[in-house]
Amino acid sequence: MSSRTLPLLFINLGGEMLYILDQRLRAQNIPADKAKKVMNDIITTMFNKKFLEELFKPQELYSKKALRTVFDRLAHASIMRLNQASMDKLYDLMTMAFKYQVLLCPRPKDVLLVSFNHMDAIKDFVKDTPSILSQVDETYRQLVEMYTNLSSGEFQLIRQTLLIFFQDMHIRVSIFLKDKVQNSNGRFVLPTSGPVPYGTQVPCLIRIFSCSGEEMTRRQFSNGGNYTAALREGSFETFGDRVTKLGTNMYSVSRPVETHMSGTSKNSAQHTKVNVAPNPLAKEELNLLAKLMGGLEIQKLGNADSGFRVNLFSTDEEEEEALISRPDDLLYGVINIQATKDQQANAELAKIMGEFTECGDQSPSSSSKGDDLLAMMDGL
Repeated sequence: MSSRTLPLLFINLGGEMLYILDQRLRAQNIPADKAKKVMNDIITTMFNKKFLEELFKPQELYSKKALRTVFDRLAHASIMRLNQASMDKLYDLMTMAFKYQVLLCPRPKDVLLVSFNHMDAIKDFVKDTPSILSQVDETYRQLVEMYTNLSSGEFQLIRQTLLIFFQDMHIRVSIFLKDKVQNSNGRFVLPTSGPVPYGTQVPCLIRIFSCSGEEMTRRQFSNGGNYTAALREGSFETFGDRVTKLGTNMYSVSRPVETHMSGTSKNSAQHTKVNVAPNPLAKEELNLLAKLMGGLEIQKLGNADSGFRVNLFSTDEEEEEALISRPDDLLYGVINIQATKDQQANAELAKIMGEFTECGDQSPSSSSKGDDLLAMMDGL
């Protein structure tokens, strides 16, 4: 597995989260000032300088449970509130959208172009707020510095690590089903047409060479698709044309998105839960997550009266029905697609949790919130 995968996973999932929330805030006619505050608060928390310094250090991925908990807290880092079913749906959409983008990348290195598309959109969200914009620009610099000079082999390892992370997630998404890029079992359909990776040729020709390297014969064959040559390579600079549309916003108010658990996903999640063995190191990781949650929660308390709820479903009734029908083993605290076996403590996670906590002031209520989190997760 590649030790440089975590920043790309975090940034791309965060970008998808912001796309979805922006779409729902518009759909529910949330006042512009409140919607802007939500986006600014979440982006400020995502791009905390010290947090990102630790995030960019080479390290293995967090456990799925840890990553899900981080995004739960990010989604609630402002005055907005999401009920459990809506948070489940938000995370489903985030993960399946990025999984689809990783699968469609023509070259492993194009995962970075997808990340830059997300960063371009995030920058646009805060273009009128210079202080936050500077945080995003610094992250651009770190991405360019870390990734643009990596070899093709290293990018292949990053892509494989991402696909392994997503391999058991098969949530059906209405947009993908309607566009026929996803089957009814939640698996994606890869295209057999379109532009080939930049720097390669359209498949249709076999060349046979002699021992001395001289071309002897050529044979044509049918490639079974409708391939075209790539026009140009996307820009890996801070500013530029990325060429690929992967990582851009696929949501709109007029195009509602629904998610459904596939039978395969349910069975996989239930099977995994049965086989999870007690891990003596799990409590330490949960303690760190509790500390994170306490730190992020504080900045919301003063805005309790001005808070509002966002529903990712068309009606409250649909949201309640989704919560009731949700498998028990996919409720809060467990990844909504599969339970996780890996709960081992991580020294880098400890550092990051400590830095993330600085986003909010400490208060006596933080420890009790952490105890509540531990009690809730211990029952899994």
